[in-house]
Amino acid sequence: MKLLVLQHIACEHPGQLREYLRRDAIDWHATQLDEGESIPDLSSYDAMWVMGGPMDVWDTDKHPWLEDEKAAIREWVLNLQRPYLGLCLGHQLLADALGGKCDWLEPPEIGVLDIELTTAGIEDPIFRGMPKKQSALQWHSVQVTEPPQNCTVLATSPACANQAMRVGDNAWSMQYHVEVEPDTVANWAAIPAYREALINTLGEQALPDLLSSAAEQLDSFASNSELLYRNFKAFVTGSTSLTE
Repeated sequence: MKLLVLQHIACEHPGQLREYLRRDAIDWHATQLDEGESIPDLSSYDAMWVMGGPMDVWDTDKHPWLEDEKAAIREWVLNLQRPYLGLCLGHQLLADALGGKCDWLEPPEIGVLDIELTTAGIEDPIFRGMPKKQSALQWHSVQVTEPPQNCTVLATSPACANQAMRVGDNAWSMQYHVEVEPDTVANWAAIPAYREALINTLGEQALPDLLSSAAEQLDSFASNSELLYRNFKAFVTGSTSLTE
């Protein structure tokens, strides 16, 4: 399995998922798009992960490389039909690139909050073995308001109807974060745009509370992220399928 990771800011890397990649000796390459790196030739990769970031899907004037990224996602998912996993911005980019729509979420969804698998989510191979209700780290001000064609919603929350989705038979994405590590919240809070959203949404004392809430859930975060990783890898390698 050869993996391409598209990143939009240095601190939003695969996080805890890197440990599982290391254990399995997975060959993976990260392209830092915000630093001017170009998307490599897609043909040699087996899977694509698209991470989060502070920009929005419509910020193409500020970040013109977003157009190339959306084109690469369309090529990957629709033409090459290879496995895709998107997190947060990667969830929104999947929707936008394939004809769906994103818009502001008011108020933003920030904190350690519950998501719930739909009936389709419970039956989906990517979520196999996971609890129906999960605590997850949320930190987003935009949501998918219109899913793309051939989309199945796999998870939801009271604030955001589309927390996870599958598009077709090979692309999955989550609005929430599954890659959380012990230092994730502190690292993200050092980004001005993230810290401002946190304070504006939850108040000046929000960071200590969020650090505490995330620390309490680290074991469940890690358990769910490893299950997701194992299930995704099994799909990529052909040892599981949608019909099982």
